[in-house]
Amino acid sequence: MVKFFDWVGRVGNKLPHPFWLFSYIILFVLFLSWFMSFLGVSAINPKNGEIVNVVNILSVSGLQYFVANMVKNFAHFAPFGLVIVMLMGVSVAEQTGFLEALIRIVIQKVPGGLVIPVIIAAGACGNVGSDAGIVIVPPIAALVFKRMGKHPLAGLILGYAAATAGFTANLVPAGTDVLLSAISSEATQTISKGLEVSVTSNYYFMIASTFMLAIVGTFVVKKFTLKQLEGLEYDKGGQENTETSPKEKKALLWSLAAGAIYLAIMSLTIIPENGVLRHPDPALFARSPFFKGLIPILFFLFVIIGYVYGKLIGTIKKSGDLPQTMVKGLESILPFIVLVFVAAQFIRLFQFSHLDQILAIYGGKLLATLDVPSVVLLTLFILMSLSVNLVIGSGSAKWAMFAPVFIPMFHQINIAPEQVQLAYRIGDSITNGVSPCYTMFPLILGWVLQHKKDAGIGTVFNLLLPYTIFFGLAWLVMFVFWYGLGLPIGMN
Repeated sequence: MVKFFDWVGRVGNKLPHPFWLFSYIILFVLFLSWFMSFLGVSAINPKNGEIVNVVNILSVSGLQYFVANMVKNFAHFAPFGLVIVMLMGVSVAEQTGFLEALIRIVIQKVPGGLVIPVIIAAGACGNVGSDAGIVIVPPIAALVFKRMGKHPLAGLILGYAAATAGFTANLVPAGTDVLLSAISSEATQTISKGLEVSVTSNYYFMIASTFMLAIVGTFVVKKFTLKQLEGLEYDKGGQENTETSPKEKKALLWSLAAGAIYLAIMSLTIIPENGVLRHPDPALFARSPFFKGLIPILFFLFVIIGYVYGKLIGTIKKSGDLPQTMVKGLESILPFIVLVFVAAQFIRLFQFSHLDQILAIYGGKLLATLDVPSVVLLTLFILMSLSVNLVIGSGSAKWAMFAPVFIPMFHQINIAPEQVQLAYRIGDSITNGVSPCYTMFPLILGWVLQHKKDAGIGTVFNLLLPYTIFFGLAWLVMFVFWYGLGLPIGMN
């Protein structure tokens, strides 16, 4: 198994940068649009009976469209603004130290029997700050395990496994929800103009997944990780002081109180019948201004709690420090902005050529002829997602490639976009921890080397693989039962 993952790592390292990967795909789409247009390929839209013809992007009209819309495609790409706004807010809470202090005190204050489940939940929920949970939780978990008389490497692996799997588990909407739902919404425009996939479209399933990860992760660390590390020596002295200072506790208390006051005020906009952000029909909450404005509401929540904490703890001393925390947080998104430029061109050109509709119609017919339950098709899609994740580490890059093809295709057999998105997310999260192409993988490798000098990639895989297997099995079973029972996966 280790040799297989070593091979996967070598293959992944040979793949071009996602920027060039999208560029090559665009060139392929250009060729495909010309070739299929030359052959006269068309399809009949089953909804309205209209004939859909392939549009040659290399024609005069195609080139005119590209030149006239290249900047517009980039600037109007839905995930662009949403992710930046959300990250600006989260950055205030992260850069001032609020998120780290909150995670630390939560892990420290829980009863002994709940320490491991809480570490897992904290890791999963840490993705509110994008990759912040991956950076913060594992080292804290290692120190907590050391204080419990257990090998700190076990806590490190547990924290990393939980944080990397947690992109499909959380108790609150996170940046990942914003990004993926925005890409999904872009892909649904072929189905129906104005159709959107909500930020909370997978929310119910993600809440349940948080508890599932906590239960399964606790089982794995006790039955596998700790036993794997039996007999491995570690330094039992010189423990780093991880106590939360009185000043930090006071700052946390006041910042959480400020957040609670803000949420109480916002609740007054939807609870009373005349609430300014309420929909006239309570049953249509998902269409209310409050729900549609969830990103700005979350933005101000993170800014308020982060600002109050920063002022009290001293990380914000003058007025210019607040915007500076946003700037610092946005530095991490610069690679994403470059990627968005080519991803946006790919999606728009793919849609302009009508290849998305053609593939969806014929793909939908193929899926219909397979005569297998929808849940089986979605399970196969999960398996495909987890496999591709081993060689392409960026979750948003993969979804930007998959969504324009698979959302319309599955729609042809009445599988909703949010179901397809959830299936993708499950597969992606299952193998995040063991993907050698994941951007955070070198981080866990470096941490492990601090505790085991002769460790290598094989060591990390051996310790993480049980989590991948058991998280994967649990998620597949959970997804099949959830789908079979017809339970709602979120609010859309």
